[in-house]
Amino acid sequence: MTSRPRSRFSPSSSRFAAAALATLLGLAGAAHADATLDRIKQRGKVAIGVVVNGGPFGSIDPATQQLVGWNPDLARDLAKQLGAEVELVQVQPANRVQFLQSGKVDLLIASMEYNADRGEILGYAPTPFYRVGGTAAVLKTSGIAKWEDLRGKTVCASQGSSFVKPLQEQYGAQVRGFKTAQESLLALRGGNCVAAVHDATLIQPLLRSNPEWAAYAAPIRDEILPAPSVVWARKGEADTIAAVDKVVKQWHRSGWLIEAEKRNGIEPPQPLLPELQAKLRAAP
Repeated sequence: MTSRPRSRFSPSSSRFAAAALATLLGLAGAAHADATLDRIKQRGKVAIGVVVNGGPFGSIDPATQQLVGWNPDLARDLAKQLGAEVELVQVQPANRVQFLQSGKVDLLIASMEYNADRGEILGYAPTPFYRVGGTAAVLKTSGIAKWEDLRGKTVCASQGSSFVKPLQEQYGAQVRGFKTAQESLLALRGGNCVAAVHDATLIQPLLRSNPEWAAYAAPIRDEILPAPSVVWARKGEADTIAAVDKVVKQWHRSGWLIEAEKRNGIEPPQPLLPELQAKLRAAP
């Protein structure tokens, strides 16, 4: 009877080989897990989606047709700090997530605050660069003074806005979604809703500086869903997120964000900025 040759590998060595193979595969996967930062470096350009709704946070300079304001300023400096040219891409609340996920943009600085639902599907730099909540523009004669006064009434908002859910579920409003904030505000002016709910950073400057809105006010003092503004990336892009977060932290430490807020005439000043500046300067 012919004996079978003995294997040169013991069960323990087989397990070691399997473990080694798994480690190599894991390293290979990690090396290719985040191609965005490599692509930015290779082409020397980063596409950043920005929301431009008018006012100090983002508008179009009529003389030059260039995007100006807080969001474009941040996007330009972020690209500079990443060693790349910037390609500014206008996005809307209704399509900004799609633009990021489909690769039309690499990052978003797009009036898009953090919430848990967004955090499930997208990546983001954990250090916020601002804090924003929603407020309601209404006619001064509307009698609306608190969020509860919107129950059963038609409210205009942007499609994809995080304010839609609490307006419907918590305050019982009937929300009409529009592709852009401008369309929503025009619907308010046209009498199609009793309130338009958007970021306070859009509503407050509009009512304060535009005579066409003299008949309107933002009487509800507390903001709805105040949340941190962050730079968004695609899910799992750890290298890109780390590089962006490093820039945001430096913005705070240097006071660059406070200067950008003043330069763009944003009032009242956001208290988060000096808070984070002090915190990050004190960090080791």
